[in-house]
Amino acid sequence: MGKRRCVPPLEPKLAAGCCGVKKPKLSGSGAHGHGNQSATVPCSSSGPLQNHQHVDGSSGRENASDLTLAPANSPITRMNPASGALSPLPRPNGPAGTKSLVVTAEMCCYCFDVLYCHLYGFPQPRLPRFTNDPYPLFVTWKTGRDKRLRGCIGTFSAMNLHSGLREYTLTSALKDSRFPPLTREELPKLFCSVSLLTNFEDASDYLDWEVGVHGIRIEFINEKGVKRTATYLPEVAKEQDWDQIQTIDSLLRKGGFKAPITSEFRKTIKLTRYRSEKVTISYAEYIASRQHCFQNGGLHAPPLYNHYS
Repeated sequence: MGKRRCVPPLEPKLAAGCCGVKKPKLSGSGAHGHGNQSATVPCSSSGPLQNHQHVDGSSGRENASDLTLAPANSPITRMNPASGALSPLPRPNGPAGTKSLVVTAEMCCYCFDVLYCHLYGFPQPRLPRFTNDPYPLFVTWKTGRDKRLRGCIGTFSAMNLHSGLREYTLTSALKDSRFPPLTREELPKLFCSVSLLTNFEDASDYLDWEVGVHGIRIEFINEKGVKRTATYLPEVAKEQDWDQIQTIDSLLRKGGFKAPITSEFRKTIKLTRYRSEKVTISYAEYIASRQHCFQNGGLHAPPLYNHYS
């Protein structure tokens, strides 16, 4: 079993790109190397550790307590614009068996507020009422019925949630180098996810983690003697239908390792495992929760800032 740590062991403000644009084909498990395998894959970061730099996750180049609308243990509510009735927003999809999660749908609403105001030139929204405790975090944007990735960047350093979500909302939406910046026209098709990273532990070896339960971050020395890193959020390996070896080998490739991958080399990897609390809402749910006015049949209206007052 791994040794548990209370906080992630990374430099301040290290930002990591997440999620790729296509599902790669990987060979099966085994101790053999994967040759020159290369593919764009989800939720990866790569590159040397450097202070306050964003990692695009596709080329290895550096780029870029619970006060919600309702009591912590009650459903978060939204206003139905047509009927005026209250209906519940989806609950966060954090680790099974968790009694009280920090992440809330209101955090995604705040991210939508920030992006909406930026795109339409409104003043930024007032600070939200949910906790401002520090957490490592990721903000992910997806689009359309098939929920194609549109941007995902976050940080492994604990940031106060108000400023952290505001910063990484715009960074992931506008500065993910794999995609063009998000536009006003795309808003109605968007889904926003907020992931808060928790339970960081030093693994005993590169297999000391569970697919679908843990996110993993690896450190390794590449063929040029340079320390590199890469990470996948907890959901990635399961979504891609990878086993542990496939996930590790994919991370090595995303971290820029070009030499053949052998069983002996995998044993040199330093692995940190972690969990996450995650919640996702759609733009339609955001609009309903903010009680927007659909004047003149228009979909867009400025957010109600007194929502936080």
